[in-house]
Amino acid sequence: MVIVIFCVDDARCYRVLLRQELKAAIEAVLFTRAEPIDIEELSRALGVSVQDTREILQELISEYNRSEHGIQVVESDAGYTMCTKPEYFRYVNNTNRSVTRRLSQAALETLAIVAYQQPVTRPEIEAIRGVRVEGVLNMLVDRGLVAEAGRKDVPGRPLLYVTTAEFLRIFGITSLDDLPRKDEEA
Repeated sequence: MVIVIFCVDDARCYRVLLRQELKAAIEAVLFTRAEPIDIEELSRALGVSVQDTREILQELISEYNRSEHGIQVVESDAGYTMCTKPEYFRYVNNTNRSVTRRLSQAALETLAIVAYQQPVTRPEIEAIRGVRVEGVLNMLVDRGLVAEAGRKDVPGRPLLYVTTAEFLRIFGITSLDDLPRKDEEA
């Protein structure tokens, strides 16, 4: 990032982001955030005035509203965010859901149990689902969504299963903390 330092005198120096760099910084923040950011927080993070931030956000909104862009900058009560334009959502939706469409209901249920209960054994999964899951679990391992992670220290020493980095990538989350919690469902 290019930062210009200008000094009024020996005691008072100020950092100034060049306008294009500031625009790129705002764009990067919006792109990487899952939730909207309010303008005051964004201004503080960048060390610039709310007015400068607002002007650049309006420029970004105008630029991304042009037809050659598939994403847009949106202002809401919660703040500013970058998201897919509605007319392109079906394409994003198709790519994100392609794996889930190929997985059976039984596979999705088993995968959810592993994701939320991990590390978990096959008998524990079967107790939750009420049916045998050996075939489904093997298929999830074969697809790289679930992996063996050692053995549980109980009689019989059953295998433990966990989700993989591929699971996170395919479902568009960065960590298991991003999984919806029961209180978030609705």
